[in-house]
Amino acid sequence: MTILVTGSTGRIGTQILHALARSGAAVRALTRSPEKARFPEGVTAVKGDLLDADAMRQALAGVKTLFLLVSNAPDELTQAINTLGLAREAGVQGIVYLSVTRSAEFTDVAHFIGKYAVERMIEQLDLPATILRPSYFFQNDAMLKEPLTKAGLYVSPVGNQGVSMVDVRDIADAAVIELLRRHGAATALPRTTYELAGPDALTGPLLAGIWADVLNRDVRYAGNDLDVFEQNIKANAPAWKAYDLRAMMRRYQIDGAVATGPEIARLTDLLGRPPRNYRDFAQETLKQWQ
Repeated sequence: MTILVTGSTGRIGTQILHALARSGAAVRALTRSPEKARFPEGVTAVKGDLLDADAMRQALAGVKTLFLLVSNAPDELTQAINTLGLAREAGVQGIVYLSVTRSAEFTDVAHFIGKYAVERMIEQLDLPATILRPSYFFQNDAMLKEPLTKAGLYVSPVGNQGVSMVDVRDIADAAVIELLRRHGAATALPRTTYELAGPDALTGPLLAGIWADVLNRDVRYAGNDLDVFEQNIKANAPAWKAYDLRAMMRRYQIDGAVATGPEIARLTDLLGRPPRNYRDFAQETLKQWQ
């Protein structure tokens, strides 16, 4: 029996594929362009698109365990719901679904509430799934080299309430652990949910202070102006996505997204170690920039 990984060419999917390949599991990686794929040895590239039901039926044939990651897109909900329905029809016995923290609470953020609808399907149909709810990624800040190093500005408007940001490597590690646990089980396992977060409640000023220490220069928080943020996103992304991310930042500014002690302890138990912290990420990122 096989593990099928969607989102296979992204930051998280790539790490999952390498870890699963090392485990010796039979792995398929879904991709629109198998001829261009550069996957680890032992991973089979399968052509497919989450909106193509016929292709997905073929990709899911003989699959025991599914990793479902759907990127932020206008039709994200359709992709996820259809894929879970097809997986159910194919007899998939274990699912790991990548959702998002505060999926039920941030109802005015399109990709949050869309993921919550998928969670509701999983719950209502009692699908044998692990739901992973990651917070905002550390690695999003790797794109801030120019404002940090040239202007001395931390420009992501995360606000002052605190966000327990998470390293994508911890997300991938948690996914692999759950995929292998479900894949190795003789029968389908009960549903479970994990919040994936880092150990610190990070605010805009605190993040600016971390970067000031790491860069050994003055860095200040650029503030909470969402108009500027949206316009900057629109320079490289469609308007719908820029507004979606603006809505997310607005909720971070109003409500924050701070993980509880029990949530961090439960993730620590899953990983077998504490989740990574932002300062270490910043130091590693500086070395990459250099």
